[in-house]
Amino acid sequence: MDGWLCRSRIKLHKIILTELQKQLLSNYAENEKPNESCAILFGTRKTGIIKVEKVFLTKNIEQSPTSFTISAEQRLEADKMERDMNLEIIGIFHSHPDSKTYPSSTDEKFMELNPVVWIIFSGVSKDLRAYILESELLEIPIEIE
Repeated sequence: MDGWLCRSRIKLHKIILTELQKQLLSNYAENEKPNESCAILFGTRKTGIIKVEKVFLTKNIEQSPTSFTISAEQRLEADKMERDMNLEIIGIFHSHPDSKTYPSSTDEKFMELNPVVWIIFSGVSKDLRAYILESELLEIPIEIE
C-alpha cells in the first residue's frame, strides 16, 4: 500500500461521485434505517483526486443504529472484486441515521485501521461528507458529476 501508509504525505483535493452513486448511497442509507448502512467504494487516485468507479453495498452485520461491521465474507468478496476490476478500495461509506455527518470517536479509531476516505451520510440533514484521518481529521470536498 504505497501512499496510504504514508498518510501525512497525502494531499487530497477532492473525491468525485456521480449523481447516480450519490443517490444509490443516500437511498440505501434511508432504506436501512433505523440501522447504520455501509458500503465499500472502489476507484482510482490521481494527483490528489479520488474518483469513485464502483459502489459495493454491504450488510451491517451488527444491525445497529450506532455502529457497523462488514462481514469477513463480504470483505473477502471486496478484495476479489478489487483484483478482478483492477481498481483499488478507496473508501468506506456508512450512515449516521440519527446524527450529523461528523465521524464519531469509534469511527476515528477505525479510520486509523482503514486509512482510506470515509464518506458519511446523515439521516438528519440528508447530506454526505468525506473525511480522512491524517495527523488530524480532515474533511475532503465531495464533487458530484
